[in-house]
Amino acid sequence: MLTAIQVAVLNHIHLSGYVNPYLYILFILILPFETPKWLLLIVAFFQGLVIDLFVQTPGMHAAACVFMAFLRPLIAATISSKKEYEPGIQPSIQDLGFNWFLTYSAILTVAHHTILFMMEVFHFYEFAITIQRILYSSVITLILIILSQYIFYRKPRNIISGKI
Repeated sequence: MLTAIQVAVLNHIHLSGYVNPYLYILFILILPFETPKWLLLIVAFFQGLVIDLFVQTPGMHAAACVFMAFLRPLIAATISSKKEYEPGIQPSIQDLGFNWFLTYSAILTVAHHTILFMMEVFHFYEFAITIQRILYSSVITLILIILSQYIFYRKPRNIISGKI
């Protein structure tokens, strides 16, 4: 579904040539912690490859997604006070809190966007403009990711006790 939204809607949003939101990376961000690293890399590669096929970018999204997936376990371990996560814990606002999820998704989003945009220009001629694109696109992508967490990923409400 995220791929369809990305291809049908978000790929057509280009604000001032600086902002390109990439919500599809949320799929990689919220994969369960129990996902084996090799599977995480393969899933990220194919997620990026599908986007590459639709937007005709020869492997740039695949490379950026694999880089993000490679960093994901390291970033999660670095920003967490726990060595290992309990089974069933998802990397989400609901399970780990707003600050944890914001830090986690911000670092990985900026990493993804840095690889993607640097590969796109492939030179340092307009370095300042590329940095602006990375930052602006990362901020808009993060806003969409956070909004989607609040809209679509709510914990079920306990009807009997009324507690969330």
